[in-house]
Amino acid sequence: MLNKEDLIQYSKQIILKEIGEKGQLKLKTSKVLVIGAGGLGCPVLTQLTTCGIGTIGIVDHDTVSLYNLPRQNLYGKSSVGKSKVKEAIKRLQQLNSSTKFIEYNFQLTINNNYNTLKNYDLIIDCTDNIQTKYLINDTCILLDKPLVFGAVFKHEGQIAVFNYKESGTYRCLFPKQQNTSMQNCEDSGVLGVITSIIGAFQVNESLKILLNYGETLTNKLKIYNSLDSSITIIDYKKKKHSIYNRLKKDLLFHEKDYSFNCNSIKEISYNSLIKQINNEIQFIDVREPNELPKCIELKALNIPLNDILNHLNKIEKQKKVVLICNSGLRSKQALSVINEKQHFPNIVSLESGLKNWDKIKQHL
Repeated sequence: MLNKEDLIQYSKQIILKEIGEKGQLKLKTSKVLVIGAGGLGCPVLTQLTTCGIGTIGIVDHDTVSLYNLPRQNLYGKSSVGKSKVKEAIKRLQQLNSSTKFIEYNFQLTINNNYNTLKNYDLIIDCTDNIQTKYLINDTCILLDKPLVFGAVFKHEGQIAVFNYKESGTYRCLFPKQQNTSMQNCEDSGVLGVITSIIGAFQVNESLKILLNYGETLTNKLKIYNSLDSSITIIDYKKKKHSIYNRLKKDLLFHEKDYSFNCNSIKEISYNSLIKQINNEIQFIDVREPNELPKCIELKALNIPLNDILNHLNKIEKQKKVVLICNSGLRSKQALSVINEKQHFPNIVSLESGLKNWDKIKQHL
């Protein structure tokens, strides 16, 4: 039942004929899982909390970074280096003490996906990792859960609703896994305004699903461009996918379908790097010249990813070579490109890129 405080707090929502007291009670008893507490996750979590969702689960294994604060507005400078999930919950509890929050401070994988998603009414994908998006999609198919999808790239965002009322899925739009080296926000750049807009669209679709009103983006992909404020709607059809038959038959997820790690790409962790930092290492920065932080202390050779094959002669075979970028994504891509062209025995990519740059600096 709605109590007196609920009726006051949500009075402006309750007035709407699509909501009413019955709808508000439905929100109070709903369970929503948000996967990703970053640029999209922050506005999604804020709106879900303030509109009165009863239970919200949050999945994220990452920590807060200073350079993410402009678009991840649940966090402040005091949150830097701390768990996103824990910091998000601390702030969200201040916005609505009636909402129950469940933390999943880990990365979603084939080992924990089923148990993590199974108890929720709705799943919202706020991730920026391609493999994870396929994993979320397929798990929702197996569990018959509606999925609200969101993605951003520079000034553009996408929103769609999958697996709702017999609608299509993520694989209907993208049957084959896209390039796993696809850039994320840290590598391509993004403004907080676009993540807030797309996050708001995701919550809008979520409320329509939970309360069964309006028209949802089923079998449609909405594309919003912030440069000209244009909205494009792409229609697509539901398709059959052999992987779904196998999933439903044996309830198993196979590593080959969600290759979170590529064995051909050698990485070095932050902890391993600092142990070797005083040895002779050639650092190659595969970012664009104007990107920050500058990392002057590393005396890195700057060869942008797009130009790496034209400068293979500058890579030293006798030294340990460490490729770096902001997140580790472009450096892995660069290493893959290099490996296809020429063999260098001692070349690696810095895992997670320069996220730990302040700590690395202390050891130089």
